[in-house]
Order: sequence, then C-alpha cells, then structure tokens
Amino acid sequence: MKIKSHKQLVEEASLEIENLTPEDVKSKLDGNTILIDIRDIRELWREGTIESSKHIPRGMLEFWLDPSSHYYKEEFSVEKRKILFCAQGMRSALATKTLKDMGFTNVAHVKGGFEALKKSNFKVIEVKKK
Repeated sequence: MKIKSHKQLVEEASLEIENLTPEDVKSKLDGNTILIDIRDIRELWREGTIESSKHIPRGMLEFWLDPSSHYYKEEFSVEKRKILFCAQGMRSALATKTLKDMGFTNVAHVKGGFEALKKSNFKVIEVKKK
C-alpha cells in the first residue's frame, strides 16, 4: 500500500487554494476579513500571535465555521473573508482546502505562516494562559 506523505498533501492542497504572502495579507485586511490563527493554544502561549488575529483551534475549525453545527460561532460568519495561518503554512493549507471542500469560497492561507508574518513586521502580541 502506498500512502501520501503530509508534504504531498500540502503540495496538492496548495494547487487548489489561494496562497497569500504576508504582503498580500496586509493589502487584504479590512472590516470584512478575519485573520485566523489555527495553531495549538500552547503555541500561542509560547510564541504569541499576530495582533488582531482570532484563534480557532485546528480541531474545531470546521465546527466553529459551519452554521449548522451547534459549535458555530457567529463572529466567524460565512460571509466574512477568512485568512488562515499556522506556524509555517502546512496545517493552514490543509485547513483552507478543507474549508473549500465545505463550500467556502472566501478563504485563503498565509504561505509561510506565523514565521513569515513575523518576518514581515506584523505585530506579535503575547497570549496569556486563562
């Protein structure tokens, strides 16, 4: 049996989704766009996150964004454009592909993830444990 590697899955997903550079993200952030950090909460505690981004744990993404789910969060309404990022852009590529498969048309991800955003001078803020 031949299985696909995670790298192969990411490469395939990247061909089907919108891949944004940090510079692209700067030009697209507006009142109808949400920058979403899908990293594990422990990564946020350890490294911080991008100012004004929202956090959705990767394992809850589909549930929080699906209006038919009892986990749905209205602040992430279907109409709003969503730009996802993770640490380096692999998880967010796969997550963006999944959202496209669900029918979302207004989703993209940040190629290079949190690391690329930091290098492009996006402001990083501390996330405290609750």
